[in-house]
Amino acid sequence: MTRYTYKRLATGTAIVLLAAVSGCLASTQQEVQLGQQYAAQINQQLPIVRDAEVVRYINVLGDSIARVGDDRNLDWHFYVVDSPEINAFAVPGGYIYVNRGLIEASQNMSQLAGVLGHEIGHVEKRHSMQQMRDMERANVGVGLLCVLTTVCQSQVAATAINVGGSAVFAKFSREDEAEADAVGVVNMVRAGIDPRGIPEMFRILLNMRRQGPGAVDAFFSTHPLEEDRIAATQAMIARIDPAILSTLTTDTQGFRNFKARVKALPPSPRPAR
Repeated sequence: MTRYTYKRLATGTAIVLLAAVSGCLASTQQEVQLGQQYAAQINQQLPIVRDAEVVRYINVLGDSIARVGDDRNLDWHFYVVDSPEINAFAVPGGYIYVNRGLIEASQNMSQLAGVLGHEIGHVEKRHSMQQMRDMERANVGVGLLCVLTTVCQSQVAATAINVGGSAVFAKFSREDEAEADAVGVVNMVRAGIDPRGIPEMFRILLNMRRQGPGAVDAFFSTHPLEEDRIAATQAMIARIDPAILSTLTTDTQGFRNFKARVKALPPSPRPAR
């Protein structure tokens, strides 16, 4: 993607978002319309995996988590971005993206489900919509444009869309991240999936950052993650009846087949400059 194309995409959407929010939280209908518009543009610009089996699996897994907590009857969509970078992100209205690199880094189904559950939590709690409302109220629309576009000459803003969309919205607060984690734990249990995959995946990512931070820069740029977040999710899980935990699924042959299929795909395309 050229810098001009990225700037045109992000600037146009940012203007629409800022105009729609207008200092108050948009309705669910407005949120869905914004999400549809942005997702359509993202799907044109990002290398989305089109393999039918990969698409089917990620949507079945994502739906199994989203449906048990979604009380707004959203039409959820899950996509695999063909990028080796470790990242995932959510677009308002029920559009969730996970990078191929994160799938390959996950060791079992519950770990990938934990990432999806967390991103679903951001949509359920409308964190991006609240973030845009608060920015508009504070009259810092220029700041949002700096995040979304290249007008501030930010290298992160110029390249993030190519490594998983981390510049789609600004960095979430630690409170938002904690709330999305909590939603993820609850919904995973409801879906019959072991929530211990959430702190397990956090540890994998922290270890990857220690060993070679470049591979996970995109993820950590928008997902504050330290040991205290791991401890918080573990504390939540510790309050679950062990008899219930013992019935939850950690891994499946379906996930192993899915991961093998993702790994067998042709090499990811190089990010456009």
